Amino acid sequence: MNGHMICAAESRMPNLLNETSGLMAFVRTVQAGSFSAAARALDTTPSAVSKSVARLEKKVGARLFLRSTRALTLTQDGQIFFERVAPLLQDLDSSDEVIGSDAALSGRLRVSMPSELAPLLLPRLFTGFAADNPDLHLDIGLTDRFVDLIREDYDVVLRAGNPTQGDLMVRHLADLPLAIVASPAFLETSGNPPLPVEHLATVPFARYALGGLVQPIRLADGSSFVPTGRVYCDSGAALIQAALAGVGAAYLLRCLVAKELQAGALVSLASEIALPSLPFNALHAFGRTVPLRVKLFCDFIAGEAKAIEMM
Repeated sequence: MNGHMICAAESRMPNLLNETSGLMAFVRTVQAGSFSAAARALDTTPSAVSKSVARLEKKVGARLFLRSTRALTLTQDGQIFFERVAPLLQDLDSSDEVIGSDAALSGRLRVSMPSELAPLLLPRLFTGFAADNPDLHLDIGLTDRFVDLIREDYDVVLRAGNPTQGDLMVRHLADLPLAIVASPAFLETSGNPPLPVEHLATVPFARYALGGLVQPIRLADGSSFVPTGRVYCDSGAALIQAALAGVGAAYLLRCLVAKELQAGALVSLASEIALPSLPFNALHAFGRTVPLRVKLFCDFIAGEAKAIEMM
């Protein structure tokens, strides 16, 4: 390509440096789901947001939304554009933190974490991290669902397990051991069966099910089996209660039942069988330029996660 062709190609590319308001309106509309919700977030009117998005569409030469009286839907071009632009605006919004590393943390930090780990993380998060940063506004969501960081506007997500979203930055915090536990009463009624690997699959379990699918029990050597049992649960809290009631064994994170094991309300089964650990990670979409509030939050959680790892 010669110099004249390069200049011609560049002249056809839209210059978006002066379209900050349109870009913000577009990203907030995607995240909020409507012009009216985006307007509330931007402290403006739905008409102003709609006009900003329309100007942006004209600028880029593509329809970003399909509009109807009932719904607002991203087009394929809109989805591609959103995935490219939203992280850049997120980086820009946090760029001041990179410069003033000694400044007190302020603004909003939106976090998602598993509901089951919340009782172990939130007390110290509130009495430690939040107390040390009084100007920082924490927005904490508890769910075991893997949220869409960019579309749902989360700064950082904490998850146990292997990450599945390839474009995110992953910081490994700890490895959380798994355990198989049951109540003393369950062992009495089941005859306290021997539990080498070949017999473990015969033990009734309170089974962990996601979306109606029973999740397998995995061993450290890579083998696995689908447990049997008459109780299905979709959370660790339910598995713990089922195990305490003696209706089956439970396979879950050891840190979730540390107190019950120490008190003798639950006992470990198959302690001679090696079980895997689940990686505990913090994920964000800021690329290499991590906002200070996210970095220091992850530093704090890493220390707490190491303590949980040893439970």
